[in-house]
Amino acid sequence: METTVMELIINAGEARSCSMQALQAARKHSWEEAEAALQEATRATREAHRIQTELIGADEGCGKIPVNLILVHAQDHLMNAMLCRELVEEIIYLHREMQELTKTRTQ
Repeated sequence: METTVMELIINAGEARSCSMQALQAARKHSWEEAEAALQEATRATREAHRIQTELIGADEGCGKIPVNLILVHAQDHLMNAMLCRELVEEIIYLHREMQELTKTRTQ
């Protein structure tokens, strides 16, 4: 059980880190690098979500899996990673729009 929860934390942490790398790339207008990092964030999020789904299935809604602090911590990591990725995608969109507006004004 501990190994499974740790895998959830690791994948969620990787997803969040990749999202932030995507945002840093976007700030430099490195769009391909940003897209690649977002894709990696999506992959890591899906893996974390798969693990979460396994845990939910094993629990069967009956409290078979004991809820402890590390499991709550893992859930927090996953939720933060998912929210971070969504927000980063929107911020990257805004960075691209700003770049286009700047180009238009200078022409």
